[in-house]
Amino acid sequence: MQFDRDPAAGPGSLPPPSARPAGVLKKALAIVVAAALFVLAMMASVVLFAVVLTAGAVLWGYLWWKTRAARKAMAERMAEAQAWQQRQQQGSSGAGGLVLEGEVIREIRPGDEDRR
Repeated sequence: MQFDRDPAAGPGSLPPPSARPAGVLKKALAIVVAAALFVLAMMASVVLFAVVLTAGAVLWGYLWWKTRAARKAMAERMAEAQAWQQRQQQGSSGAGGLVLEGEVIREIRPGDEDRR
């Protein structure tokens, strides 16, 4: 029993064109077309990557250029803050920059309330 033919068709009927095996020339042409499409897709992806990379570099350069004044001002403020902090540590502390922390517990006696 044959399974590749339609039983409703007559005994001498040919299978539909999609069921016929492709010739060697068609297979070779399909391989060449697929390879050409693959090469074109790779070329397009390389060009797209180059465009995105260039746009990113231009955007980074633009932002770097536009923020140079802000970066300079921040660096100056940081230097001022560090200098101020060093002056505070050296000048205001009597112990030479040593900070001691603790608690003071005061006992209130009945006679101490009147002295205030």
